Amino acid sequence: MNTTAAKATTCGTKKLSLVRVVVAFAFIIGVGYVGREYVQQKHIVEEVHEEAHDPWFAAYADVVSVPRYSFEQLGATSTKDVILSFIVSSAKEPCVPSWGSDTTMDEASIDLDLDRRIARLRQQGGKIAVSFGGAINTELSVSCKDNDQLYSAYNAVITRYDLDTIDLDIEGQALRDIESIERRAVTIARLQKDYQDKEKNLAVWLTVPVSPQGLTQEGVNFVAHMLLRGVDIAGINVMTMDYGESRQGKSMVDSSLEALMETHRQLKILYAQAGIHLSDASLWTKIGATPMIGQNDIADEVFTVEDAKAINAFAMSRKMGRMSMWSANRDTPCGENYVDVKVVSDSCSGVKDAAFSFAQALHVGFDGSFEQSAGIRTVSDPESNVVIEDDPQSSPYQIWKPTGAYPKGVKVVWHGNVYEAKWWTKNDLPDHPVLQAWETPWRLVGPVLPGEKPIEQLKLPDGTYPTWAGGVIYDGGDRVLFEGSPFQAKWWNQGESPAASAANPDNSPWIPLTQSQINEILGNKQEK
Repeated sequence: MNTTAAKATTCGTKKLSLVRVVVAFAFIIGVGYVGREYVQQKHIVEEVHEEAHDPWFAAYADVVSVPRYSFEQLGATSTKDVILSFIVSSAKEPCVPSWGSDTTMDEASIDLDLDRRIARLRQQGGKIAVSFGGAINTELSVSCKDNDQLYSAYNAVITRYDLDTIDLDIEGQALRDIESIERRAVTIARLQKDYQDKEKNLAVWLTVPVSPQGLTQEGVNFVAHMLLRGVDIAGINVMTMDYGESRQGKSMVDSSLEALMETHRQLKILYAQAGIHLSDASLWTKIGATPMIGQNDIADEVFTVEDAKAINAFAMSRKMGRMSMWSANRDTPCGENYVDVKVVSDSCSGVKDAAFSFAQALHVGFDGSFEQSAGIRTVSDPESNVVIEDDPQSSPYQIWKPTGAYPKGVKVVWHGNVYEAKWWTKNDLPDHPVLQAWETPWRLVGPVLPGEKPIEQLKLPDGTYPTWAGGVIYDGGDRVLFEGSPFQAKWWNQGESPAASAANPDNSPWIPLTQSQINEILGNKQEK
C-alpha cells in the first residue's frame, strides 16, 4: 500500500513503582542468528484496566497527494482525528525530515499551508498524529545513519507538530534492512525515555504488513527488536489489505479477521519473550487495523462498506485499541470521468458509496483520542499467567488430550479457547508458542463463550454405511458405522474394533469421520 498508521489506548495516570523488565529475545537476521541479548529496562508504568478501554479512530491523510486533500475539513465531521502521512528522508539530505521526500517542514508550511491547516483542524477539536515511512519513499532510519542526527530528525517532527503519538509504517525493503531496524529501535527508545523523563507522553505505534497467517517473519523481527531495545510499544497496527495469493480464495473480511487473530496470538508470544506477560484482553487493546477502503492495489480485492461494518463489529467485540483506514483522501466515490475504477486512485475509492461512508462505518464505537491513549505504559497483567481449567460441562467441543489423534477439521477446547486442526495431528499443544502459523497444526478460532454447553455431535442415520462386524474383511477407504458413529479404514483389517481408535489412534486401522465430513454427507443426502 502507499501508507498506514496506528495509535494507542488510554488509562488513568496512577504511577506505580519502577518495574525492571529483563528482556531476553533471540533475534533472527535473515537466515542468520545474532544470538540472545539481555537488556534491563526501567519503566514507569500505569496499570491497564479492561474497563478503561477507550479505543480511537483516525484515518490516514496523504499530505502531498495530488489533488491536495483538505484534511482540515474533517474537523466539521464526527471523525475529526487524522494521521498525516508520510514523513521520510529528504531526497537532498538524508537526515532532514520531509513530506514525501521533496518538501521540508518549512516548505510545507509555505507551499501547502500545512501548519495553518493543522491549527484549523485543532480549532475544531481534531487531533493529529504523524506517520513515518510508507511504501514509496525512504524512511529516516534507512538513509540517516548517524544516530544523533536521526534522533534530531525525529524530535524535530515531534516538536514542530506538538505530537504525543507517532506511527512507524515500515514495509518493503525497510522491513528487511536490519541495520536500519537497529538504528530505529535504539533511537526511538532514547526519544521515548527522554520524553518520559520530562513527564511527557510519546506513544509509538508500529504499522506492518500482514497476511491471513499473521505477521511475516520480517514483521515479527521488527516488533521483537523494538521490544528488545526497550521501546514501550503503544500497539501494532496491521495493514489488512493487498493479500494477494495468501488470501487463498477467502473473502476480504475472513482474511482480515484471520490476520487479526493470528497477530494477537503472535504478540502474546513476543511480549512473553520480552518478559512482559499480558492477558488476552490487554493484548487486544494493543492491536489496530487499517484496511484499504474500496479498490485495493490488487485488482480482485475490493473492500466494501459492508466489509468495514463487519471488521468494526469484530474489533468492538474484541475491544481492539484502534481503527484506521487508507485513506481519508479516498473516502469518496470516483467521478463519472474516471474510466477504470480497477486502476487505484489516490483521491477516490473505486466504489459507489457516498463520501465519508467508510469512515462512518469504521468509526462506530471508536470514540477515544490520541491524548487519552498516549498516557498508557505497558506492564505485565497479574492475571495473565492464570491457566484456565477447561470444564467438559461448559466446553462446546472435546477438551484436547495429548493421547488423542485429531484429523483435519476437528475442533477442540484448550485453556478456554477453541482450536481447529488444520491437518491430522497428535501430541501438538494447541497453544504451543510458535510465531508463524505454518509451524502449528492448530488454528485459534476464539474463546469459549459464557454460557456455552457441549455441542451435540451429529450422527449418521442407520443404514448410511454397513454396521461394523468382526468377521468382515475391510480394505483401506471402507466406511462403517460403529455404535452410530462413522469410521473409515486406513488399511486392510479384520476383527479390529473401531472402539480402539480413541485409545490407540496410531495403531488402530480405523479413524472416525470428522464433523465436517458428517455434515457434508448429511447435506448431500438432503439434496437428493
